[in-house]
Amino acid sequence: MKLPKKGYLLGLTVILIFFGCSKDFLQKKPQGDLTQESFPTSESDALLATNAVYASLRDWNFNSGGYPILDIMSDDAYKGSNTNDQLSTVGPYDNFTINTTQDGLDRWWASLYQGIKRANVVIEKIPFIKMDTVIQNRYLAEAKFLRGLFYFDLVRAWGGVPIVTVLNPPVKLARSSMEAIYSLIKSDLLYAIQNLSNKTSLISSDAGRASKEAAEALLGKVLLFQQDYVNAEKYLIPLINSNVYGLEPLFTDANGVNGNNGIESVFEVGALAAESFEGGGAQYGNVQGVRGAPNRGWGFNRPSVDLRKSFEPNDPRLKGTIIDLGDVIDNVTISGEIIPADPGVITNSNGDTINIQCYNRKVWVPGNTTITQWAWHRRLIRYADVLLMAAEALNENGNSSQALIYLNMVRARARQGNNAILPDVTVTDKNSLRDKIFLERRHELALEGIRFWDLVRTGNAPKVLGPLGFMHGKHELLPIHQTEIDISQGTLTQNPNYN
Repeated sequence: MKLPKKGYLLGLTVILIFFGCSKDFLQKKPQGDLTQESFPTSESDALLATNAVYASLRDWNFNSGGYPILDIMSDDAYKGSNTNDQLSTVGPYDNFTINTTQDGLDRWWASLYQGIKRANVVIEKIPFIKMDTVIQNRYLAEAKFLRGLFYFDLVRAWGGVPIVTVLNPPVKLARSSMEAIYSLIKSDLLYAIQNLSNKTSLISSDAGRASKEAAEALLGKVLLFQQDYVNAEKYLIPLINSNVYGLEPLFTDANGVNGNNGIESVFEVGALAAESFEGGGAQYGNVQGVRGAPNRGWGFNRPSVDLRKSFEPNDPRLKGTIIDLGDVIDNVTISGEIIPADPGVITNSNGDTINIQCYNRKVWVPGNTTITQWAWHRRLIRYADVLLMAAEALNENGNSSQALIYLNMVRARARQGNNAILPDVTVTDKNSLRDKIFLERRHELALEGIRFWDLVRTGNAPKVLGPLGFMHGKHELLPIHQTEIDISQGTLTQNPNYN
């Protein structure tokens, strides 16, 4: 079998990158000529192997192939940057002309399976190491939490994919059913819930590690995606009642540096101000940073006009989500990039504004250069999302009164003490309240890689995204990259309606 160039699923000779001790959680520490047979064998090795799984989260390609394609495929954003930049790479996600050789899909798939490979090292090898049993079980639980996270991305993006739970799987692996993938995810997360520490038990040097509550939140999200609202409620409500989390007083801190590892962060990917993965940096925020002046990044993931118009009057989250030219943030004036390839405001033949040069406020990190932008911490799960997921589950389960409490907690934080705006929602009709919760999710979680999944799982994608090119029965899933099908020698089959 010809091995792929970038370390894909069936390339079983991937060299692991292991990281240093917990207090140097983001710093790479090369381990020489370690092999799968000789590593890990000690308790210190077990920590390094577990840290290597976390390292996958900072891989640029872990973030949907490096670019924020999930937002770009939604109605919340356009490709961004200037008109021609990465047009063939990112543009097809903007208008659903994605094909089976699309750049980015191969990298995302490979990165997720690399993370799974690293998790499997921990799960398969660490049980045989003589060490403290509690710590051993925690490492196993962290690896299973992360494996569940990786598979959740895979099953949402591609449907049934090959299940790999051992270090030496067969060369040819067929697709498993979506049901089998979800069963594995739930099994991993249940183990994690039983064996992870509570967030309050984690010491400061372990900030960023998975907690029991993070596993509960992720399992609730998985169950919500399966429309299993009864069981979703069983995991989300105890998390809320634990009083471990809360909402940041300022909406911008929910994703900003002042809220790093803060009260609202259920699970986040930490990073350092270094323009390299090896130095501890993460590039996802840089990809979306302001382009031009100040030079903060590449400018992809431009907020859409439709998102802008969807906010209720005077909702502070509008400016907490979208940076406009002329804004002043942390004493820095946003001038952007005014060049012929990006005229700032684009209109159609009818004179309607269809595209405005603007940027994602949620990835802003104070500074004037790209370096600090690499230090942005990506929140994969935050407490506002938990509250809205719980509200959705409760409403579907017939408990609209409790659902309103959680929904209105999110709106109360958003209004920042101004009772003249964003009044509490009072509607109790299930269908009407469902729409209110769904709209609130859009405004609260915009540009966080959630909207596209929400549209798909609720069946709203054809109606909302149809005008953008979305085809029902096709674009709910992405195509498996042809390279992977070739590597499998035809064992892998393509998703429906992709030729």
